[in-house]
Amino acid sequence: MKKLSATFALSALALAAHAGGMESLENFIRTAKTGHAEFTQVITAPPRDGQPSRTKSSSGTFDFQRPSHFRFEYRKPFEQTIVADGQTLWLFDKDLNQVSSRKQAKVLASTPAALIAASPDLDTLKRDFDLQALPDRDGMQWVEATPRQKDGQLTNMKVGFRGDQLAALDILDSFGQRSLLTFTGMQVNGGVSAEAFHFTPPKGADVVQSP
Repeated sequence: MKKLSATFALSALALAAHAGGMESLENFIRTAKTGHAEFTQVITAPPRDGQPSRTKSSSGTFDFQRPSHFRFEYRKPFEQTIVADGQTLWLFDKDLNQVSSRKQAKVLASTPAALIAASPDLDTLKRDFDLQALPDRDGMQWVEATPRQKDGQLTNMKVGFRGDQLAALDILDSFGQRSLLTFTGMQVNGGVSAEAFHFTPPKGADVVQSP
């Protein structure tokens, strides 16, 4: 009887962990209408020709306004700005003084941005991703999101929460490259200006428009 009770208890704990990740994701999408956080990003390239994996790090700020508005402001080691204004996705590289733009609707459906900022509700998200709760790890509740469309560069990603607060994104692309973003100081539903999601190409910048 004791063995059966222990087995039942372990099963219940596993189910609770799985429910926690999905519940955190649903609560975040439903309640976090705007947000601001600091982020760090570590990109790890797969090993090649017997050489070890290479990593590069960057950091900056992240703002979003649901649905379909967000801004990544990279500050170190190079300054870059990525803005989604609801219609257009802009990318500005300060060192190159170059701006690229694309129609937002064509590129965001199966991206990390859709998961954390663009989707208005969980049902919309489920149209583009297969969502699976994962066991807790590193003090966070996790959900794995796999794009339903298999022709993109994104293979899968894991999103981590501490409670209902977005804490991490672990992204794997089709080239075997891993990108880990960690968020700190997340502030939701306050202090984010609508101006953050307006972008005008700087004077003199080279502007490249993609279809």
